[in-house]
This record gives sequence, C-alpha cells and structure tokens, in this order.
Amino acid sequence: MVFVGDSINRNQWVSMVCMVEASIPEGQKMRVYNGSLISFTAFEYNATIDFYWSPLILESNSDNPIIHRVEYRIIRAEKIEKHARAWGNADVIVFNSYLWWRKQKPDMKMKVMYGSFEDGDAKLDEVEMVEGFEIALKKLTEWVGANVNNKTKIYFAGSSPTHTWASDWGGDDSNKCLNESEPIQKVGYKGATTDYSMMDMAKQIFRPLEQKGINVQILNFTQLTDYRIDAHPTVFRRQFTPLTKEQIANPSSYADCTHWCLPGVPDVWNHFLYSYLVQK
Repeated sequence: MVFVGDSINRNQWVSMVCMVEASIPEGQKMRVYNGSLISFTAFEYNATIDFYWSPLILESNSDNPIIHRVEYRIIRAEKIEKHARAWGNADVIVFNSYLWWRKQKPDMKMKVMYGSFEDGDAKLDEVEMVEGFEIALKKLTEWVGANVNNKTKIYFAGSSPTHTWASDWGGDDSNKCLNESEPIQKVGYKGATTDYSMMDMAKQIFRPLEQKGINVQILNFTQLTDYRIDAHPTVFRRQFTPLTKEQIANPSSYADCTHWCLPGVPDVWNHFLYSYLVQK
C-alpha cells in the first residue's frame, strides 16, 4: 500500500501505521526513511505501507520533502514517471492532492512547464491553480490507464477541510481553532473555505478509466471532517524548531488548523478506506 501526496496524506499514513503496528511485535516490523519515501514493513505478512511525498502529483519544484516552500510553484505537465516508480507496483494506492492547489493569496497562479531545458524546448505557461490541478489529474489518469491493471485498488482521498477562520462558526478569528473542544453541532455545516468542486472534477476526470475496468474510488470524508474544529494540533504541533512563548501566544499566525491530531480524525478516514478494501 502506498499513500501518495502531501502532508495531509502523510497524516493519514501515520494513522494507518499506528493502527497496524500496535498488533505487531517488536522485531517483526521496520520503518525506513529514504528521501521522499517512508516505508513501514510488517515482515510476517510480507506487507509494506509506504508514504511518498508528491504534493502536486507531477514533478514540481516542491518535490523536496523537507525544503519545499517556494516563491511560486511549477509543475512539469508531462512528467510523472519519476514519481510513478514509487507506486507503480503497489496493490493499493491512495492519492491526495488538494491542499497545494488552493490559493494562498487571491492572485496566486500555477506555472506549468512543457518540454525541458535539457532538450531546448522548454515552455512556461501560467494558469489558475484549479487548471493546474486538472492538468495533473489528466496526466495521472493517462498514466493509470496505460500502466495499471484492474486488480490494483486506487483511491483518491477527499478534500480535507481547514478551520482557519473561527468566525465561520461564531468564534474569534484571532484564535483560529485554538481551544475548541467540541465538534460543530449544526447538521450540514460547511466552512467558507470548504470546496467540493475539485472533488467533483476528480470524479469526472477519472471516469473514462471505468471503460478499462479501473475504478478510482473517491474517499468522501469531507463533510464529516468539516465538523471537527476541535481536532487540530493548533500551537501544540511538534515542530522542527519549537514555538516560543510569544509565538504560542499568537495563534492567528502559528496555530495549525490544517493538520490533525492522532489518534483522531485520520483514523476515521482509514476506517472508510478499510471498509472499501474488505468489500467483495
């Protein structure tokens, strides 16, 4: 099994590994870090659960798993093969690619590179972020159709909501989601930044694969996750450099209301995934 994507998908991978390894004795399991690839192996079952860092699916200037904060993002429209080597032989593949396509500022756009500098035919276009998402998924669909048989189980995770604007649920924006202790109780709540259109686009792009007997199942956990304003690590997330007292006192800038605590919400996502895996 390979989880492919960004830090939200890594969140789900960590959840899966934690749940699995709890029942595996010491000496019968191993975790290996190798650049963009993290592998957990259960020796007795000859099974691996991997995470591969590829936040934009295609090759990009954000492919370094540690140093990927860049001034502007560039994808290579025709280049997926390097990444695909990490998941090409998997029995189960779980993709997630939404967060990095969201606009961080109103005028944010995606740069798309065609050709290569090596061949002297490089061409750089600039498109809306959602158009870049479409380019990436169409290339992924093309690769899946040409390289995957219908025995491989492929999933595309739903969009994970963020809870950055507390005013959405009647809170104080300066706190973001800090100190929230209960889920939202209003049935059908939808945050201002929650967007289902990209999930709908993914469904449409993957649909032609069904003619080849390949079904890309969307893991639609977005609605139930949107309620969970109480489930983020906020200022308590483990950082490479711990937050200072001054930073902790400034949640509007430093509270993480994007990723999820564990145990927590990603465990439920994996229950969804498990239910699909065991279907006859």
